Amino acid sequence: MMDFAAIDFAALVPFILIGFAAQFVDGALGMAFGVICNTLLVAVLGVPPATASARIHVVEIFTTGASGISHLLHRNIEWPLFFRLLIPGVIGGVLGAYVLSSLHADVVKPFVLAYLVLIGVWLLVRGLLYPPKFEKPKIVAPLAIVGGFLDAAGGGGWGPVVTSNLLVQGGEPRKVVGTVNSVEFFLAVSVSIAFIWNLGFSQILGPTLGLIIGGVAAAPLGAMMAKRFSPKVMLVMVGIVLIATSAFGLYKALT
Repeated sequence: MMDFAAIDFAALVPFILIGFAAQFVDGALGMAFGVICNTLLVAVLGVPPATASARIHVVEIFTTGASGISHLLHRNIEWPLFFRLLIPGVIGGVLGAYVLSSLHADVVKPFVLAYLVLIGVWLLVRGLLYPPKFEKPKIVAPLAIVGGFLDAAGGGGWGPVVTSNLLVQGGEPRKVVGTVNSVEFFLAVSVSIAFIWNLGFSQILGPTLGLIIGGVAAAPLGAMMAKRFSPKVMLVMVGIVLIATSAFGLYKALT
């Protein structure tokens, strides 16, 4: 049992704010929870990278669950796309977790980030210069496998890889964001269950609890914003967030 009386809630405030901000962006645009949390925890608060990554994986089980329910209530989920992403995404995540010890993700990370910067530029140009034109995405299962694999092996990537590529293929932004966020819950569970089993739920105390509180609180707001943004605005915003986060990650990976 967790001893809530031992928790210093005043010390949790920075982590609650980080979780809230990261999940608000992720829930509205379908990406960036891990990137924002990692950046603020490591660069601003000085949390060791390995510790930050471990906490974020646990937190994502709660935030993606709340986000998925919120998107369901706002009817942002496209169920055929959901099931096309689900199994391949979980398979990719399990494979990524399995080979994590032998794969040097840092080798391929700069190439993935450079690719995402280009995707972000294209989404930004498309949102600014071209009227939205929606089509059913055709390449789904391979994309889900790659996104799940990179998310587990590289510490993030499901949202940026899957959301951005589905939008490039012509997916409706609101439905793409809601569906990708909802599938991510099952991905987070499949990747994190071994970690939670070994670590124990007692580790949810402290900063991790703050991230959970902030993230869960922001989930309904993010889903509501995804429903209210126009497709054109969402394409532009996704492009900006993708360029900013991927370019920053690329800079850090190369320096």
